[in-house]
Amino acid sequence: MEKFIIEGGIPLKGEVTPAGNKNAALPLMAACLLTDEPVILRNVPDIVDVQTMRRLFESMGVKITNLDLHVWKIEARDVRPADLDPDITRRIRASILIAGPMAARGGELNLPPPGGDVIGRRRVDTHLLALEKLGTSVTYDRVFHFKSNGLNGADILLDEASVTATENAIMACTLAKGESVIRNAASEPHIQELCNFLNQMGAKISNIGSNTLHITGVNKLHGTDFTIGSDYLEVISFVGAAVVTHGEITIHNAGNQYLDMIRLVFGRLGVHWETRGDDIFVPQDQRLTIESDLGGAIPEISVMPWPAFPTDLMSIALVVATQSKGTVLFHDWMYPSRMFFTDKLVGMGAQIVLCDPHRCIVNGPTGFYGEKMESPDIRAGMALVLAALSARGKSVIRNIGQIDRGYEKVDQKLAALGASIERSLE
Repeated sequence: MEKFIIEGGIPLKGEVTPAGNKNAALPLMAACLLTDEPVILRNVPDIVDVQTMRRLFESMGVKITNLDLHVWKIEARDVRPADLDPDITRRIRASILIAGPMAARGGELNLPPPGGDVIGRRRVDTHLLALEKLGTSVTYDRVFHFKSNGLNGADILLDEASVTATENAIMACTLAKGESVIRNAASEPHIQELCNFLNQMGAKISNIGSNTLHITGVNKLHGTDFTIGSDYLEVISFVGAAVVTHGEITIHNAGNQYLDMIRLVFGRLGVHWETRGDDIFVPQDQRLTIESDLGGAIPEISVMPWPAFPTDLMSIALVVATQSKGTVLFHDWMYPSRMFFTDKLVGMGAQIVLCDPHRCIVNGPTGFYGEKMESPDIRAGMALVLAALSARGKSVIRNIGQIDRGYEKVDQKLAALGASIERSLE
């Protein structure tokens, strides 16, 4: 097992380019199952979750060729989905995304339960209800059994705005006969990217970016050449790293069109950055004072479905808040274990009160001290890296394989910005 050894207190300085969006790459890979023609995907992030998805696909008979480290050719001409390895499917949540494409192709699929981060119960009921509405038979006996003889368009009302359930429904609808409407659809940037990708393959999807999608089924999708956009979660992670170390960095290809609400929320923590085309410049001079609500009331930062503040950035924002003057309440109602990593921040010197599994109060600013910790999941792991970068003294973060699942060579990128960070074996 590998670990990070970080000597904190060094301001970051320089330029960095984020990897492709993990949360776009995984559904785009799944969408390649909808055609028997070759698909070229560019800017594929070199991260553990994507490599795990690749192994799953190759076990199904999908041919994947590296044209470059970040450029893949995917050919799903012959797919054999009968015996999927549960050791692979349980490693990533995104394994559930093969259900929609395989239902659209017809036949049967036996899918062991998906895995992913341990941040509370993550139901798959919404996926099943959507696929059943289109004509897929679904049963469960320790393994999900999907059976389809072709799908028919339907009016689908999702019982929650689930990102992956929306993606599964979209992919299935593209080849379903007739018209489909998906209501209460999630609309995150990676869902918009999936829709644009499918349209480039010949799908007919309209109202992209809204919570009501209209899809006209087509008989066949063709191959295409598509570039995955930058990972906005990585972008904001580097913004946070610059801020907590009092550094100054430029982030290239930041995807500014998706950052408006995030910028607004971080502004309430006293953080600002400059937009320079599609780049971001994070200056060293930060106000770092929490904006109170009207009448001096303690403000609340709460996650909500897109275009509101995303749950995956809650951990990063929380660490930034420890370095800002004032008090703020964080509320993540989506996942009951998202806040549990805060005990590690308290051990480093933070003033945080965990009110319940969904809420905590942060009072700042407080200085961090180096500590030995373990990464519980991707986002909390990266938040601990930020805390360690700003801390006085040395920190050790174990179980960094969790961080590697979502961040490409983050230690090398941080080192290039001047951080003292070393990857080492236990």
